Amino acid sequence: MNKLIIFILILSINTAASQSRNKILEVSNKVIQNNWNNFFEMLSIPNDGYDSPNIEKNIIWCEETFSDLGFNVERVNAESTSPSMPNHPLLIANKFVSNKYKTVLIYFHMDGQPVDPSKWNQKDPFIPILTENIDGNWVEIDRDRINYNPDPDWRIFGRSTSDDKGPPMMLVNALKILEELNKKPKFNLKLIIDFQEEMGSPTVVSAVSLHKEKLKSDFLLIIDGPRHPSNKPTLTFGARGISRITLKSYGPIKPQHSGHFGNYAPNPAMNLSKILSSMKDYDGVVTIPGFYDGVILTEDVKRELDAVPDDEEKIREDLMISSSDKVGSNYQEAIQYPSLNVRGLNSGWVGKEARTIVPDVAVAEIDVRLVKESKPKELLNLIKNHIIDQGAYVIEGREPSSEERLTKKNIIRYDSKISYLAYRTEINSPIGNWATRALKKAFLEDPIKKRTSGGSIPISPFVTTLNVPALTYPSVNKDNNQHSPNENIRVGNFIDGTLGMVYLLLEDID
Repeated sequence: MNKLIIFILILSINTAASQSRNKILEVSNKVIQNNWNNFFEMLSIPNDGYDSPNIEKNIIWCEETFSDLGFNVERVNAESTSPSMPNHPLLIANKFVSNKYKTVLIYFHMDGQPVDPSKWNQKDPFIPILTENIDGNWVEIDRDRINYNPDPDWRIFGRSTSDDKGPPMMLVNALKILEELNKKPKFNLKLIIDFQEEMGSPTVVSAVSLHKEKLKSDFLLIIDGPRHPSNKPTLTFGARGISRITLKSYGPIKPQHSGHFGNYAPNPAMNLSKILSSMKDYDGVVTIPGFYDGVILTEDVKRELDAVPDDEEKIREDLMISSSDKVGSNYQEAIQYPSLNVRGLNSGWVGKEARTIVPDVAVAEIDVRLVKESKPKELLNLIKNHIIDQGAYVIEGREPSSEERLTKKNIIRYDSKISYLAYRTEINSPIGNWATRALKKAFLEDPIKKRTSGGSIPISPFVTTLNVPALTYPSVNKDNNQHSPNENIRVGNFIDGTLGMVYLLLEDID
């Protein structure tokens, strides 16, 4: 008899859960269908961080939208770490639900990368278009079709569709869905909205310090970034930080004829190339002693990394490379280490503009991705000292004097900046367990849990100053072309991302 009672109870619980899920799906579809035009309107506001008049329009859009959803919205200003850039305010928004509940701070940004319309397959990147794939090509279709039974594989093309206007629009829809269901979030909500993330978030550090009490929360949720390439539900528990180095090598005071001065005037491109090539071996491993110090992948960590279902062969095929660098034994292991990447080189001229000259200067732009174990200042000093060990005369923050040019060989100007620090939250933590439960209910499967992502986001000030654990809910399609021409979001990812957000809002936090 007891077994029968237990069976009936389990059956009734499962039936109730199924009915609740069906209702959520029904209302979600209705709300999303009624709000596509709101998304298009949002995307139509240009959002280059240097375009202050249009950034103001984005700020006003957020103020009005979240005020209508019951948030108290406030503009806050803070000191910028980059005085030459525009200094836009951030928005802090509060939605109080109950004294019994914990508080979740949600971070997202509304600015996007600059655009070059000539590189896009549409007239204006800020007039979003709806497309479907026909014979391998994305073909524009009537935008109004999205209002009637949209195909999940359709794409919306436009700047910031995925990075990062799609995710906040999912949050807006999710809050409207809860209103339609006559439900409230299971926690108090705070939002911090950044309008300069693509410019390095120059005011975030100051803002978090100045407004620490206003931002006080139990957890931090970042809504940004793409799902795992499998497009399965994903949670990311950390991100690498980033620092930047500019190296400038000097040759003759101005470019010289290579016939007259080749073999005589030192070539700055050759000198800089030697320094760069000395930093890594042919397997892509940094050879500077101490660069990877502190990073230890235990067996438990390796099990977490192995649980991410990467297809290494597919990754190499997509990148069109025969083999990967040997930092770590696979992709997930590779991004647990700091990286040293030459992201740009410039010296003389190339292609049709190539000239028979000895260049006057050579410049290398380097990014150094940081991990939680990295000590950024020490890491940058290791690199600088390595350059000195290669025989360079290093100067910082200035051009060489005439006397230095006449008396010193292989002059290298070294400039560096630490932008974001890395952060990482334990997977089996209260915030991780909360988000895992919610997404499992939303999608009826466990989410993929990534220990860290390779990219960088300005979250470390929140983690260190507010002392809160953080994780990222990535929702957009991996092939979204973020930061590039023809940025897009898959319609099915927008719908799924909204559903996941609904379940996150409805999940109790321990």
